[in-house]
Amino acid sequence: DFLYSTYITFAYALLTTGVELVLGLIVALLLNRESRFAKIMTPTLIFPMMIAPVIGTLIWKMMMQPSVGILNPMLNLVGLPSLQWAAVPETALFSVVLVDVWMFTPFAALILTAGLRSFPSAPFEAARVDGASFWFTFRNLTLPMLTPFILIVIVFRLMDSLKMFDIIFAMTEGGPGNTLMTYQLTAYRTSIQFQRLAQGLPYAILLYIIIYIVSFYLIKFWGRAQRRAAGY
Repeated sequence: DFLYSTYITFAYALLTTGVELVLGLIVALLLNRESRFAKIMTPTLIFPMMIAPVIGTLIWKMMMQPSVGILNPMLNLVGLPSLQWAAVPETALFSVVLVDVWMFTPFAALILTAGLRSFPSAPFEAARVDGASFWFTFRNLTLPMLTPFILIVIVFRLMDSLKMFDIIFAMTEGGPGNTLMTYQLTAYRTSIQFQRLAQGLPYAILLYIIIYIVSFYLIKFWGRAQRRAAGY
């Protein structure tokens, strides 16, 4: 149980953080352009963040109902088979990751957009005059200067995902079976539901230690990246 809780805790945290970072970067690059799309999307991005995680998860839970939800008919329209979503172990992790990505990708996108808009224009204008391609500019200018903001997203999202409780509990309560029993869910079920505090408390303490160590080193990397981006 301990090894599986460790696996599912880190799998959930790494999947959600990685996907949200990549999607947030793509959205940020689109929003950084002066276009009608950017003007429309910027205010609508914050909509998922305005909904409480439990409420948002319950909405997705209804949409994912295999028999009466709206997601399976939408999959069938494009020729894809229906899914059991959170009802079976094979797709339960994917289902809760999907909800987390929908809810918190806007956070990553807004942080990265703020970073892109804080860049000095001179290096990019010089690269454009020299005929540099988008990928050359992105790899040699945008990405190094954006690294401190990327690390901010990683720090906040990784810490939050490691201790995620409400999305998983509202969707499956840790099921089906013990499929999604992260440290938080295991500590809650053991300490509160089964009244075995001595067995449940170590999970909570271990999670605190892991989050502290991860955040400590990520913040150190953030400081170094910020100094490199500033040219120090």
